Amino acid sequence: MPGGRLTQQERQQIALGLADGVAYAEIARRLDRPTSTITREVMRNGGPTAYRADLAHRATERRTHRRRRAASRSGPQVPEQAHGRDAEAVREYEETLTTVFMQSGMPKMMSRVLVCLYTTDAGNLTASELVQRLQVSPASISKAIMFLESQGLVRRERDDRRRERYFVDDDVWYQATIASARSLAQVVETSRQGVGILGPGTPAATRLENIARFLDFVSESTARAAEQAREVLYTKPDPASGGTAEPGSDRG
Repeated sequence: MPGGRLTQQERQQIALGLADGVAYAEIARRLDRPTSTITREVMRNGGPTAYRADLAHRATERRTHRRRRAASRSGPQVPEQAHGRDAEAVREYEETLTTVFMQSGMPKMMSRVLVCLYTTDAGNLTASELVQRLQVSPASISKAIMFLESQGLVRRERDDRRRERYFVDDDVWYQATIASARSLAQVVETSRQGVGILGPGTPAATRLENIARFLDFVSESTARAAEQAREVLYTKPDPASGGTAEPGSDRG
């Protein structure tokens, strides 16, 4: 499988594939590239409906130029990697995970901040550390943190030096899933209120009752699955080896 950056010809093939409605995986197969490479390329350059090969190629050249210029002024922004990690591979992975979060509907800056926190072994960073790593303004970090806090995806604490540190907990997705299940439960309750108001048996009331039944089942199943997964699958780092413990190995 070829490595390196996409060529202009490959970008033209991507544009043709998108115009024909070809899936990312099939475009990747034709170019002998990972699907994640195609997904990231399209999402960072306007998305499937606005992607243009020439504009994407020029944008990549500009990003490369800015990155090299910044490195020549102040040195590489990629922090030194622990555990023998490949810095370039880490950077590529961070871009891929950011793209995945963006596809799920999360704004770009919020996705970048969340990925930065996820891929930090400590699981927490200060605002200044995020600014340095992402090369964005403090205001951008503040706005992203406020959004992520509102979604229950991060929390903040003050350290010994009275600096605010932003944390991602190991069970953050458990908390987010439970919150989502509770939101669905509210939709269920409100839908069933509408059944009585619109009149049982009427088309509108029947529609609301079907919505309520479906979401009630999904909400209960989601909450139950989240509880079971948290109990059975949760793992913790092994302090002795720096690796990962077996699922459930720390539970009685």
